[in-house]
Amino acid sequence: MSKLQSPVPPSPSCSPSRNDCGIAPLTPSPSPGPALRPRAARPFSVVVAIDFGTTSSGYAFSFTQDPEAIHMMRRWEGGDPGVANQKSPTCLLLTPDLRFHSFGFAARDSYHDLDPEEAQNWLYFDKFKMKIHSTSDLTMETELEAVSGQKVRAIEVFAHALRFFRQHALKEIKDQSSSVLEGTAVRWVITVPAVWRQPAKQFMREAAYLAGLVSPENPEQLLIALEPEAASIYCRKLRLHQVIDLSSRLIANGIEGDASHSFDSSFRQAREQLRKARHSRTFLVESGTGELWSEMQAGDRYIVADCGGGTVDLTVHQIEQPQGTLKELYKASGGPYGAVGVDMAFEAMLCQIFGADFIESFKAKRPAAWVDLTIAFEARKRTASPGRATALNITLPFSFIDFYKRHRGHSVETALRKSNMNIVKWSSQGMLRLTPEAMKELFQPTINNIVRHIEDMMKKPEVQGVRFLFLVGGFAESPMLQQAVQAVLGRSCRIIIPQDVGLTILKGAVLFGLDPTVVRVRRCPVTYGVGVLNRFVPGRHPRDKLLVKDGREWCTDVLDRFVSVDQSVALGEVVRRSYTPARSGQRKIIINIYCSTTDDVVYITDPSVRKCGAITLDLPEASGPERREIRATMQFGDTEIKVTAIDVATNCSVRANIDFLSN
Repeated sequence: MSKLQSPVPPSPSCSPSRNDCGIAPLTPSPSPGPALRPRAARPFSVVVAIDFGTTSSGYAFSFTQDPEAIHMMRRWEGGDPGVANQKSPTCLLLTPDLRFHSFGFAARDSYHDLDPEEAQNWLYFDKFKMKIHSTSDLTMETELEAVSGQKVRAIEVFAHALRFFRQHALKEIKDQSSSVLEGTAVRWVITVPAVWRQPAKQFMREAAYLAGLVSPENPEQLLIALEPEAASIYCRKLRLHQVIDLSSRLIANGIEGDASHSFDSSFRQAREQLRKARHSRTFLVESGTGELWSEMQAGDRYIVADCGGGTVDLTVHQIEQPQGTLKELYKASGGPYGAVGVDMAFEAMLCQIFGADFIESFKAKRPAAWVDLTIAFEARKRTASPGRATALNITLPFSFIDFYKRHRGHSVETALRKSNMNIVKWSSQGMLRLTPEAMKELFQPTINNIVRHIEDMMKKPEVQGVRFLFLVGGFAESPMLQQAVQAVLGRSCRIIIPQDVGLTILKGAVLFGLDPTVVRVRRCPVTYGVGVLNRFVPGRHPRDKLLVKDGREWCTDVLDRFVSVDQSVALGEVVRRSYTPARSGQRKIIINIYCSTTDDVVYITDPSVRKCGAITLDLPEASGPERREIRATMQFGDTEIKVTAIDVATNCSVRANIDFLSN
């Protein structure tokens, strides 16, 4: 028999410490096993998905009565020359008194039009999603820094953005639907990277509550969708004319000889087809699975690589015939290798030429001009291709040239000459000329990271025999990335890109909202467990774990695992534990939850183990003297962990929340 340790607040070093037992198991802890729970259906009238991206965001929706039609959002005001604006840039502008002003192109343009002195008081946020990925101790108090240096709580910035999408989506749905929509008639879906940990997923949910998308009383009205998983769900529906098969195009032209030309021409054709279809914002999807799937047999494996602005996210799925459901074969993996890496390389190059101190000063004193420069680079970045022989011109804002001369006392041209950077030239028209070698240098580190990551994934035993690699996400549009992936991986599998590659996740998220049961089996990304006391066995347990209590010897700090890393968990599968309070009359139990990225952990004090959350159980007063049974259930098969607990004596459901955001 083992006993559960009652938690104590973590010490500053976050190392767990021992304490009295607050709760004890009634039975020895079983290994996690399937206990399928019926899933309650909710009568939603419409599903709205929000793809909250690092560089761009958007929404789409579908009426549950007509699930084959996915409606894309209205075209945005503003936009960039040469860039198809089917989504809006993820930029937010707040007034000096922290009120919402605008989002997207409107935010960027309004900020640009502010007087430089006035702009210092406004709060402009750009590409702020990455902060959530990179913050290891994310809480409700985590702050984001605006371009001006002012700080505001991150949860409020995200809530402002989600509120903006809520208003736009509901207005558009109202325009298309004659029936009156109740608040609970809408199911909302928000996309997040699959590599995000549980605190980040909970953070998005809390932001949605704050934005008024749904209320905490109806949590099932909001789904958190994993980006590559959403893309995978959409890829099931693809027809042959809706994809570009890089492998067939390149092999036909000879991989070595004519690859870059083939890329450029194939993408021009695809974009032309897309442009013709753009007057319609409604996409029709197959009611079953698409033609591409008819080429796959049951058991075939494929990888979806979601190459976005901030992260690259990989998921490995197996298709289950005939129902067409999906099974995850290996836990999602990825990293911060998105297109933003190319922007950072460009900024580093500017620092090398003009000096990091000047660039910092310019960003602070001329923020709007800096935004201009990043927009100019973004447009040119999208035209970079491996076969290009000519330089790419990037116009430097006049204020950059003027500010530099006053700051340094010599011209931009002189700075370029002094820098000895031969791959960047100066044009007399006031432009930086980036040679093809320069562009390659900016792209290479990020692309190498992506390719290496996919290669490593394909070497895993669980992933052997992959037939298809789907490239999705905004960065997948880059011919530079396509050619690199094709050159290294094209011989081992077919590389396929959906034509509307930047909208794949958005459409898949709508399909996921219409049927969340489509992914039947997922892999657990980490090991989860709680700290327990087991009977002390001399020779097996270390002496420093000995705890003597009421004359009995216990081994403290043992990790009682609920589920192991990379374990397969079916949808609706639960892990149950029965406990009893250690003291009679106990009114509250707090159980600290620990997680580890490895499976070989024994104690909660092991180096790879960290406290990741807590479950709070409130106990109503019991009537009789008999031993109280609390049955706790953790459900792992969804994109978020759900917890329920029942007080068996009273049959009352006990409130149980895992809080991943408390420190």
